[in-house]
Amino acid sequence: MGGLAQPQRTRSRIKIYFDILSSVKEEGNAKPTRVLYRSNLSYDRLTRYLDELVTKGLLAEVRSEDSRYYTITEKGSEFLLEVKKAEAFLKGFGLSL
Repeated sequence: MGGLAQPQRTRSRIKIYFDILSSVKEEGNAKPTRVLYRSNLSYDRLTRYLDELVTKGLLAEVRSEDSRYYTITEKGSEFLLEVKKAEAFLKGFGLSL
């Protein structure tokens, strides 16, 4: 029989923010469904995180007659850059976010 299963590590809030912001940046004008698939979150959790990111000024929500999409703000782009730097720093010590 197999050995002990490795415990599944949950993503930190920062890592989830990073994943959502990265997916929006890559998509450009990202609809919630695309962000949902790319960030691997349930719809309820995604909407809470999107609202938080908009409130913090990292994302902008754009609504038209029949659709809604998100774009990354300058502040959101700066956040991605700083998290990448922090990840590289931590990796040097064998740690991760």
